[in-house]
Amino acid sequence: MPSPTGSVPALSSASATIFSIGIVFLGYWGMYEPTKWRVADHMVVVIALIGFGCLGLVPWMATSPVEPETNDARIRVARHLFLAGVLAIWLAVAVSLLF
Repeated sequence: MPSPTGSVPALSSASATIFSIGIVFLGYWGMYEPTKWRVADHMVVVIALIGFGCLGLVPWMATSPVEPETNDARIRVARHLFLAGVLAIWLAVAVSLLF
């Protein structure tokens, strides 16, 4: 079953938006503070980087060619990457607040 019209641009712009929100979070969180990093700080950065990786792959995966044209397997993978990226960014925010 083909994806709805406009799903690729919507998915790509949504991933770019969440990516920018994650970058703003890292900037305000204090990544550049001169204090010594704790284990929780390293966890926040690693989780956020995993999320950025997933979100960065979304447009590439959503726009990659497939055979036949009606196959939406790549869109489904892009949606899962988007979900994993969003969850990772929110998990990084939660870890930074809790620890």
